[in-house]
Amino acid sequence: MQTQTLGRFARTVLGMDANAETPVSPGAAGRRNMLLLIQLRWLAVIGQVATIVIVHWGLKISVPLGPLLLAPTALAVMNLVSAPVTLRRKVVTDPEILLALCVDVAALSWLLYFSGGATNPFAALYLMQVVLAAVLLRPVYAWGFVLATGACLAFLAVWRQPLDPPDGADARLGLIQQGALINFILIAVLLVAFVTRTSQNVRARDAYLAEARQQAAEQDHIVRMGLLASGAAHELGTPLASLSVILSDWRRMPALTGDEDLRHDIEQMQAEVDRCKSIVTNILMSAGEARGEAPTVTALSGFLGEIIDDWSANRPGDAMQVALSGPTPRDPSIIADPALKQVFSALLDNAQEAGARNLEVRAVADADGLFIAFEDDGPGFAPVILEKLGQPYQSTKARAGAGLGLFLLVNVVRKLGGTVVAANRPGATGGGAVVRLALPIDALAPK
Repeated sequence: MQTQTLGRFARTVLGMDANAETPVSPGAAGRRNMLLLIQLRWLAVIGQVATIVIVHWGLKISVPLGPLLLAPTALAVMNLVSAPVTLRRKVVTDPEILLALCVDVAALSWLLYFSGGATNPFAALYLMQVVLAAVLLRPVYAWGFVLATGACLAFLAVWRQPLDPPDGADARLGLIQQGALINFILIAVLLVAFVTRTSQNVRARDAYLAEARQQAAEQDHIVRMGLLASGAAHELGTPLASLSVILSDWRRMPALTGDEDLRHDIEQMQAEVDRCKSIVTNILMSAGEARGEAPTVTALSGFLGEIIDDWSANRPGDAMQVALSGPTPRDPSIIADPALKQVFSALLDNAQEAGARNLEVRAVADADGLFIAFEDDGPGFAPVILEKLGQPYQSTKARAGAGLGLFLLVNVVRKLGGTVVAANRPGATGGGAVVRLALPIDALAPK
């Protein structure tokens, strides 16, 4: 799917929010989680060095400084290497996160081996690593990590270098209690700070997968509708051609053309038949079945102006007034996509049916893309429509087939790599709805 960055100019003019939180793919969520692990590892390095210093010089407990300082040094080097690599990448997989967690466990096991093994109160830090693995990894990797940490703890229960604690049972007991308290506080703070953030990444990933499934279902619905519409268009072609021939014959019959009322009716019938033929042609063009017709290239202003003029011409009288402003700051050449014409016309129909009397189309075209806003003075969208934007048959109109306009709009724009945002206009007199579209410039640019 194509992506685009909303320009500052477009955000200012059309009010489009480019900073809204959106679902992320599993790979992107893995990248975020890896960056969180790197931050956690820096805290671990600082905590390990501080603990070694306090134990050796503060508590006067003899520990092997060389081997112990080797672990935080290795973790710091790993961070310095992995952080730039992670920032340059867009996707980080579960096996890579598992490897990072195993490195952290290996460093912790190294430290514990030279400081009492499983009898060290800080052995409980294994539990925090297991919780992180359970949150970040798929079950098969998480269970594998549990086996690895369990094996490390079992090894430390048998093989370790004992500490030389202070003399006296009370002193030893007090030291163990202090270590257990510090360890509890450390685990609690780190779990709240980091598991909360990783859980957000996991929820964003799950939202991405749910959205992908929803889009797949909508695309299947679109395909079935397209096949039905294409078949109907083919079937309508023959009777429309027959009607056009009959009307042409009638226009050459003096008995009919001599009557002014009949002549006017025949001309009106011919105009309606031509309009139906144009609609059928557009349906076939949208389905990619039109033959012998080159794509039309026009300016963005001409494209939008033609849609508005055609819509207004077919709804004389007290139809809704539509105004066009822009495009600014430039007016690029685009391909006149028939599908966009249809869904834009459907937007105008929806606004009029909702009771709007005036509608403004504002367009912005810059280096980032095309940004178009439809703003009306009608009653606005019902909450259920905004909540389920882009889903078929979501409408407050009590008629069969209602609610396809926004559904088709969202899917046509999405197919072109763009986005659609619908909202009610805040503070607008008498209410009003706004539909904003963002399209990458390459999607409609002449090839």
